[in-house]
Amino acid sequence: MKKQLKTLATAALLALAFGTTATAQQAPTGGTLDKIKASGKVVLGVREASPPMAYMLGAGEKYVGYHVELCERVLKDITPNAKLEYMAVTAQNTIPLVQNGTLDIGCGPTTNNTARQQQVAFALTTYVSEVRMATRVDSGITTLDQLAGRNVSASTGTTAVQLLRKRERAQNVSYNTMLGKDHLESFLLMESGRADAFVLDDNLLAGIIANSKNPAAYRIVGDALGSEPIALLFRKDDPAFKTAVDESLRKLMKSGELEKIYTKWFVAAIPPKNTSLNLPMSPALKQLLLEPNDKPLEAYAK
Repeated sequence: MKKQLKTLATAALLALAFGTTATAQQAPTGGTLDKIKASGKVVLGVREASPPMAYMLGAGEKYVGYHVELCERVLKDITPNAKLEYMAVTAQNTIPLVQNGTLDIGCGPTTNNTARQQQVAFALTTYVSEVRMATRVDSGITTLDQLAGRNVSASTGTTAVQLLRKRERAQNVSYNTMLGKDHLESFLLMESGRADAFVLDDNLLAGIIANSKNPAAYRIVGDALGSEPIALLFRKDDPAFKTAVDESLRKLMKSGELEKIYTKWFVAAIPPKNTSLNLPMSPALKQLLLEPNDKPLEAYAK
């Protein structure tokens, strides 16, 4: 497994090294379903440190989480004979790797917005997050207004960075935004005292705190910077694959299976520490299960 992941990672780095030109040249010409049928495998882009959506368990390099399980269920439904291969990706390289065909589907927590819709296609929304901040309990920080002039950590490539900059302009305030390469590094900036707060989707904050050394030392506070639709993603202009993925998700929603999967990862105790995030399904997501759609972030701001 380790050798397989290293090979995939090397291919990904080579693809990214050539930038947008390589993206255009290497993008497969056939549909994703044909590509999977020909190769006998499907490559899933997953995150190593985004619990409970997608994360790695232990040294065995087993990937788990809400969106990982949704990906697995969908792919076993629409491509039952294909071998599933997992590639560790980050927020910033997921979209390029989908564009150039290295990934067949992105299973990490990615926000669907209009800018990204110009690059990739999104499945039906399967989570609605609120971007909020985590702070140390002993910091005394409970509101966004208290962050003016302070160090704030966020992960490179996430919409949290954009929302912080938008609030700076709207409120005429300034933050010293410190960028971590992934969520664990961003959390470490706050944990070590170098940052006063860590801004990210509430579900991811809850997962990271629950699996930290001292969960009681941190809390999620303040108003939401914004609500964001989270979805699986894949190549743009491949309607057959999108239709197959969406129809599979609709079946999970209609049967009640998606809600069961949600409860498993957001309400029940999850590994590795067998702690619960205690995040019941929001009214917004419940409504989406009744009336599925793939509307972008901008539709939520109206």
